[in-house]
Amino acid sequence: MRLVTVIEITAVLVGAFSGFIEARRKRMDLVGVFTVAFIAAFGGGTLRDILLDRRPLFWVQHQEYAILIFVLALVASPLMKTLRHIVSERLIVIADALGLGLFSVAGVSSALEAHMPIFIASMMGVITGIFGGVLRDIVCNEVPMVFRDGKPYAICAFLGCWLFLLMGMYGIPREFALWSSAFFISGLRLLTWRFNVQVGR
Repeated sequence: MRLVTVIEITAVLVGAFSGFIEARRKRMDLVGVFTVAFIAAFGGGTLRDILLDRRPLFWVQHQEYAILIFVLALVASPLMKTLRHIVSERLIVIADALGLGLFSVAGVSSALEAHMPIFIASMMGVITGIFGGVLRDIVCNEVPMVFRDGKPYAICAFLGCWLFLLMGMYGIPREFALWSSAFFISGLRLLTWRFNVQVGR
């Protein structure tokens, strides 16, 4: 299995988890939980594939991804109902940060494989990283986190994508570049949230 595929699967799981949390906070039923998790898991990658003119879409080509989210929704719905009292904003931020890092590096890597220019590749990474969370929040009737908390979000993804691109230019092994860039994005997002770093306020 390719490393990018492993990262993409991990990102899908993390994205779905953030969807589970947000859906249960909104007291949605099983259909709502599955829908929000599906959107959070596949929204960014779907937009990436559309912009890159990739067919079939990645979750259509790998139907096991969608089946996995469906099964997890069946399991997670009653579990999250039981654990609803411990679900907090912090858990959503952590899940969102992990998803941001993993989706972003998967996006920039896919764009490079499609022979996109490096700046376009970096923007594809950002779009892949943030769009699932944006759609999740919209469906849950929230102003998307990327627009409302005033802390770096897309900026973290953008910097991490360029870190990946620069490491590739200098011949650093791709496996190391992918994982280190993903952890850089996630770590930077969590640090800016923890220390209340504000942008544009």
